[in-house]
Amino acid sequence: MFTPSQSTILAAMVILCAAALLGLSWYFYRRIGTSDDYNVAGRQTTLFPLICTLVGTAIGGSTLLGFMSAGFASGIGQIWLPGAITLTGIVVLMAFVSRIRSWGERHNMVTLADFMVRRYGPAARLPTVISMISAYAAITGMQFVAIGTVLQLVFGLALPTAIVITWFVLTLKTWLGGLMAVIWSDAILGALQTVGIFFLLAVVFVQVGGFGGIGDSPALADNPGFLSVFGIGPAELFVYLMTIGGYQFVRQDLWQRFWAADSARTAWNGYFVAVVFTMLIGGAAVMIGSFARLGLDISVENPDLVYYAVLQDTLPFALVVVMILVLLATVVSCADSFFIAGASSISNDVLRPYFGVEEDGRLLMLSRHAVLVMSVIALGLALYAPNLVAIWVLGSAMLVCGVLVPALAALLYEDLDPRFSVASMWLGLASATLWQGLGQPFGIHPVFVGLPLACLMLPFMLRGAYRARPA
Repeated sequence: MFTPSQSTILAAMVILCAAALLGLSWYFYRRIGTSDDYNVAGRQTTLFPLICTLVGTAIGGSTLLGFMSAGFASGIGQIWLPGAITLTGIVVLMAFVSRIRSWGERHNMVTLADFMVRRYGPAARLPTVISMISAYAAITGMQFVAIGTVLQLVFGLALPTAIVITWFVLTLKTWLGGLMAVIWSDAILGALQTVGIFFLLAVVFVQVGGFGGIGDSPALADNPGFLSVFGIGPAELFVYLMTIGGYQFVRQDLWQRFWAADSARTAWNGYFVAVVFTMLIGGAAVMIGSFARLGLDISVENPDLVYYAVLQDTLPFALVVVMILVLLATVVSCADSFFIAGASSISNDVLRPYFGVEEDGRLLMLSRHAVLVMSVIALGLALYAPNLVAIWVLGSAMLVCGVLVPALAALLYEDLDPRFSVASMWLGLASATLWQGLGQPFGIHPVFVGLPLACLMLPFMLRGAYRARPA
């Protein structure tokens, strides 16, 4: 794809960026004094870095490439991929951000399991932890693969070697700086990601001849609905809303950022801006893919390679280097966020309660050890899992099926029956896992099996419950 001299330049830039990120983590390593500093950034994050880290965790590298390839293959109707995130984001913003923030602030919460245990007792911890670690280990492994693929392209490495290098650098970065370094690196990487994607959309739009060139494309004759926002089937849209959308309610990395904000107002305002930019950036990615299909002379066997094909077709090499760095920035800002979220579950919800550790210095040490544990799990999945996407689908389904119903009920109601709430978690988890293990019979996604079964417990959970007051 690149000449030897171009590969050398690109490799040098990638190495410099990695060194800069490690230097930033070292800077925060010297300033982290408590476990709260490490896991929730000292609860002092201001508005700008909060916005950037929220956008960075919502739009990851695999998500960005997925949105673009979906637009290339199926058209503008795929804008409902980021649309599903946006719609649920609006609901979270209007109904739950203040409540989540209030609970975390009052009880110094670190993980979603802290909230579930506070509402339902210790029996709620294990199913929550299983769901969290399964989902975040798989998605962190996916980010290792995504960055490894870029390194394979740049350095000509074997993919397993590239994945191991990615694992080492990201583990060291996260081990050193925790969430504090993650948020501030996201402030830089998120800004670079945002500017880069909008720049690429503008370039592609001009190259294809604007709306006139797009409208006159011969490709529209074979697919007249390609440019329609409603060029998506209701069943496909419903799947997006229930999986990608439902996942947003119980994303631990999202809850942690609400708790990391320096005030409730910062959390609300930051998430509001992030929801808007997530839709804009995700929509831009879909449009880049769609416009490239209609107006650029691009032919790729694998739609996942559309991003690289568009770069080669539209930009000089110097800007290709910048946009490769934009892609890496997108992946890294997502990867380390999921990484620290999963590690927090291990340290706070496994090591802390089962080893009885309460002294803050030891908690900080356990948090760093948990990063190593999480990294090994994610690395194993990245290297040896036969189908990492299937594991992520299962993990996400476990989160939605096992945690969504009792978590939202606990935010909205008081005096819930803990026995049936925990039963709802196990029923959703077990059924989703079994359905995925059977290979999704009849093509039915496991979330459409586990979530309805979890909802069966709602009438029993709500016996004697009353509506919680808004935060």
